[in-house]
Amino acid sequence: MQRRKEIQAERLAARSQEKGLIIVNTGNGKGKTTAALGMVLRSLGHGYRVAIIQFIKGAWEPAEKAILERFQDQLVFHALGEGFTWETQDRERDIAKAEAAWQQALDYIRNPEYRLILLDEVNIALKLGYLSVETVLAGLAEKSPDAHVILTGRGAPAGLIEQADLVTEMKLIKHPFREQGVKAQPGIEF
Repeated sequence: MQRRKEIQAERLAARSQEKGLIIVNTGNGKGKTTAALGMVLRSLGHGYRVAIIQFIKGAWEPAEKAILERFQDQLVFHALGEGFTWETQDRERDIAKAEAAWQQALDYIRNPEYRLILLDEVNIALKLGYLSVETVLAGLAEKSPDAHVILTGRGAPAGLIEQADLVTEMKLIKHPFREQGVKAQPGIEF
């Protein structure tokens, strides 16, 4: 254990650099937004300013918005979608909503006062062609050096994964909806 401690100390000493990260949570498993919200809570706990922009969600008031309203002095929360894309049935309106959400996101990405920006379900907007990968990558290039941006949603495109600093893929192993017919439940899915 002493040798392991020495090796770990050497690794830490060699890695003293800090920078704002581009973080991607993707995959078919549950927990992409939940993991990102954990980072939101950590950032709030450090006193940082945080912005959350939800790209697909928005047809209902998410429970996380209700609890995070307690941090009004540090946090802005925009649910700018109209719900699941299979419910809206209006591609042009969905594209317009995604573009408006992206413009809102850019305001926070460019603002050095914000340390963490969560772009929830933006990967879905990219996957469906509501936004272009090139547009999003160009916007991410404008972030301040110490700002972190988290992009969540299934189907993150290869170009985004390539540019990201940290990528986590949530893998579905088992889900109660599929195997047991259990519907989405408050506190777990929403």
